[in-house]
Amino acid sequence: MSITSAATLATLHRTGPRRITDLAAIEGVTQPAMTVLVRVLEESGLVERRGDASDKRVTLVSLTEAGASYVRTRRRTGVDAFARLIGELADDEVEALVAALPALAHLAELESQDREGPKR
Repeated sequence: MSITSAATLATLHRTGPRRITDLAAIEGVTQPAMTVLVRVLEESGLVERRGDASDKRVTLVSLTEAGASYVRTRRRTGVDAFARLIGELADDEVEALVAALPALAHLAELESQDREGPKR
């Protein structure tokens, strides 16, 4: 799976259903490229298109259960890899990481807000 595909699934998992135009802007690709990507993800059973109850002209892309399961598995694999690597650090290095966690969490929050922009 491409990085953009995985990032798109993660965005949908984090933010809920989105318009294709929103996903394209968040992931930094063109709308036609996102349309193709969504079609491939849809054919793979990872996303589905649904109408927007508040605006019948709008189609939203949402995760299927298979898509959500993929995101959870991918995250768990990443967490396990980091846990294993952190286990190999010296105690003072682990303490330095713990001390940096609030700043890293803030950076992640800022980056997320910057990438996602306002919800529609």
